[in-house]
Amino acid sequence: MQVLFEEICNSINESFKKFTPLSGGDSNAVFLLETTSKKRVVKLNNSSKFPTMFEAEAKGLQLLKNKSNFVVPKVLQFREVNHYAYLILEHIEQGKPKVNFSAEFGKKLAELHQNSSTLFGLNHSNYIGLLPQKNPRILKANDFYVHHRLAPQFDLARKQGFEFKNLEQFYQTAMEIVPDEPPSLIHGDLWSGNFMICQNGTPVLIDPAVAYAPREMDLAMMQLFGGFDEQVFESYHQHFPLDENWKSRVELFQLYYLLVHLNLFGKSYFNSVNSIIQKYIYLD
Repeated sequence: MQVLFEEICNSINESFKKFTPLSGGDSNAVFLLETTSKKRVVKLNNSSKFPTMFEAEAKGLQLLKNKSNFVVPKVLQFREVNHYAYLILEHIEQGKPKVNFSAEFGKKLAELHQNSSTLFGLNHSNYIGLLPQKNPRILKANDFYVHHRLAPQFDLARKQGFEFKNLEQFYQTAMEIVPDEPPSLIHGDLWSGNFMICQNGTPVLIDPAVAYAPREMDLAMMQLFGGFDEQVFESYHQHFPLDENWKSRVELFQLYYLLVHLNLFGKSYFNSVNSIIQKYIYLD
């Protein structure tokens, strides 16, 4: 492994000092690389299993950097060497949240979501965790979410042996209740493990799965596993007000992320997915 990191250092004209594994690498191996002059973050994976993953992540990080007021780590390089793909990122020292951290997070997320496009999707595909995420350019929010977010995950789940009843009826209901809003630029995988706090106490976004998509997707994911206090959502609503019925759709938009977890981690997520399907089938 040291030989690999020495090659990586050579590629950025720096001299290798040491490397240390970092926690939080659910999808890829993540390391702190120390050169004689700087610290870097390096992500590694198998280039044949996950082609173009780091190229897509680099594009997503750059898009967030260009279109938001969040701190986003700078992409230094992505390449392949000896069957490994690697991504080199700026290292950001972690700090403690400042007093108004949650309000600032909500405001910056609202500002991010105010970036729009004529179509949903993106000009390239990317990944959600270790799963490919296609981003076709689609005109309507309900078509994009139901047919190009949920349906591919249900297809994958079926191939893995998970069966769900009444899916067509569920799709019909979902098509009716996804709000007809313009697309928003979303982070796409916004759980508490995908943000940091930098030394000045402000939020940092990492590991995106960006697209122009329904903005409630980010808000739903933020509530799935916790880690965001109510002030974040209050601040968001002040700066980019939500439809009054948005809370009734939280589980619908969590469904995509639960399906991803089902397909990545197995049957422990089956009941959660199935209960949401049944809830929206029989919604009055």
